[in-house]
Amino acid sequence: MTADLSALLDLGRDGLAAAFIVFLRIGAAMAVLPAFGEQMIPRRIRLGLALAFTIIVMPAAAPLLPADPTVPQMARILGAEVAIGLALGLGLRLFMIALQTAGAMAAQATSLAQIFGGSAGVDPQPAISHLLTIAGLALAVLADLHVRIAEAFIASYTTFPAGIFPHASLIASWGTFRVAETFALGFTLSAPFVVASLVYNVALGVINRAMPQLMVAFVGAPALTFGGLAFLFLAVPVLLQIWLAGLHLYLGDPLRGAP
Repeated sequence: MTADLSALLDLGRDGLAAAFIVFLRIGAAMAVLPAFGEQMIPRRIRLGLALAFTIIVMPAAAPLLPADPTVPQMARILGAEVAIGLALGLGLRLFMIALQTAGAMAAQATSLAQIFGGSAGVDPQPAISHLLTIAGLALAVLADLHVRIAEAFIASYTTFPAGIFPHASLIASWGTFRVAETFALGFTLSAPFVVASLVYNVALGVINRAMPQLMVAFVGAPALTFGGLAFLFLAVPVLLQIWLAGLHLYLGDPLRGAP
């Protein structure tokens, strides 16, 4: 009886140690993950989501975890897992920054940044940025973002073994590529608004040169606002599909761009 209880206690201890190691990576990523790590979500809900992901990922990751780590090994594991989790989470968070950047550029191009801009909150942004961000989050969740994130966490233990710090040059080159791709995606999403605004302003300038007596500011400003809203209504579904395709491409290969 005593031997059976001792074996059960050893099994429970090993299971708790494995769950703790997995929770370190997932908990760090949960602080910055899109949808699940938003500031509007209460901390208790985020903690519950981190525990739920830990329960899902641990059975698949357990064979890849170090067995019976010592205290010095746990200290190294703690730092490595938190760093890896933050890197994985920030890679996904950059996709939300791409939407915010695209919304800000589109708002500036269509003269909607000041009209519909917000001044409340820690990070005020134009209404177009908020619209794209909320729509992107909803679309990603509807497209099984939670399943893809769980798959990415499980696959990350093959790429980044537990307790081993990733090489600095790998993180530096990967981070540079991700940031560059984020701004490229943001400009790509906002390019239709920028091009349409450029064509419209050039045409308005030609009209002003041909008819100096016409008050083009009174005619052009309302037309630009209405055209920007109409173009936003037509273009957002297509732009979000492009953004979602890029998100799935990243989740399929998180280390794309690394040496």
